[in-house]
Amino acid sequence: MQLPPLVHPVRQMGRRTIDFSQRIAVMAIVNRTPDSFFDQGATFALEAAVQAAVDAAEQGADWVDIGGAKFAPGPEIPAAEELDRVLPVVERVAARSDVVISVDTFRADVAEACIRAGAGVVNDTTGLSDPDMAAVVAASGASLVLTHSLAAPRTEYPRPHYDDVAGEVRRFLEERVQRAVDAGIPEARLFIDPGHDLNKNTVQTLELTRRMAEITSLGLPTLAAVSNKDFVGESIDAPKSERLEGSIVAATVCAMLGARVLRMHDVRASVAAARMMEAVLGLREPANPVHNV
Repeated sequence: MQLPPLVHPVRQMGRRTIDFSQRIAVMAIVNRTPDSFFDQGATFALEAAVQAAVDAAEQGADWVDIGGAKFAPGPEIPAAEELDRVLPVVERVAARSDVVISVDTFRADVAEACIRAGAGVVNDTTGLSDPDMAAVVAASGASLVLTHSLAAPRTEYPRPHYDDVAGEVRRFLEERVQRAVDAGIPEARLFIDPGHDLNKNTVQTLELTRRMAEITSLGLPTLAAVSNKDFVGESIDAPKSERLEGSIVAATVCAMLGARVLRMHDVRASVAAARMMEAVLGLREPANPVHNV
């Protein structure tokens, strides 16, 4: 199967090097928020958050994404409070593991502090809404995930409309990539994310998933954040606690169309799925090929 080629497949992030021409990376999710979408505050306590990240690394996650303010609409979380939530987690995980650490934030000052503490990636789900973000990342050695979304941080965006969802998402990402490059961030430090469900309804997200190759053909490693999202639940009529199988299928479709990073809640199942996808796609040899030999 022919996958869209990557312009810069080998990436150094923190203390790990990943060759995305041979690897489908699993990004674990650690939300230090009391109202997180899926775990509803299970990792809000500091030690719980740190242990969840370390456990994810031990289960095979390539990196962990640490967030202190969810994307969904809600009261503004002051920058100081967000930093108090994420910085100690980044510091403690970096001291215990070489796993890639990303900080899920749209604020440049939060990103800057976390990069100094050991985060190798900034995961900006607002696609550079903070005018200082690109400069902060450019001045560091960190990588940046550019995500498609339309709403201002923490605000409603009712009834989103697209005439051509995949085409419009692609053009948005092209523009943000150019903005990042113009600010001094090399393409070799950029990832893209089409933003499943972010200011999109289920029908739009499903179409975007089917047309994922139009995003991955941009040539940058593409992140698919599909885990337990509403488009999965609404597609199979499943509550959040029963969306694992649907999430794995959605992640598999994205990877088969060229996605190289899967942001997932269930690390063990997702890692197994990623290793199987690599073997099927011919990205690596089977781990133990003894059948009928």
